[in-house]
Amino acid sequence: MSFWRKEVIQPALDDETRKHIDEQIAWIAREPGDARPYYHLAQLYRIDGRNEEALGLLLEAVRLDEGFADAHSSLAEMYVVKEDYAAAWRHARAAEQGGNPSAAELLRRYGVM
Repeated sequence: MSFWRKEVIQPALDDETRKHIDEQIAWIAREPGDARPYYHLAQLYRIDGRNEEALGLLLEAVRLDEGFADAHSSLAEMYVVKEDYAAAWRHARAAEQGGNPSAAELLRRYGVM
């Protein structure tokens, strides 16, 4: 990794990510029944490599709003990586019913059964 990437760019990105994580945590504290901050925090955790925490947050998002198509789509992506294809399809279908067909299209395209 180059000096600029390691010493300048990456610390700035890490700082920005931490700032956004803190914002989502504060939003959850203010509105624990709103599924959106759980979804957004999960995406930030996925970027940060905190996949198990992200999975839990996405599950909470769909518990709070079972029609949250984007959260179902993200869950489908995560379950494919875990090779839990039944769960991936369950969430892909829920996302598709909610108006986000991207996960189901991806699973079909790559022949995930």
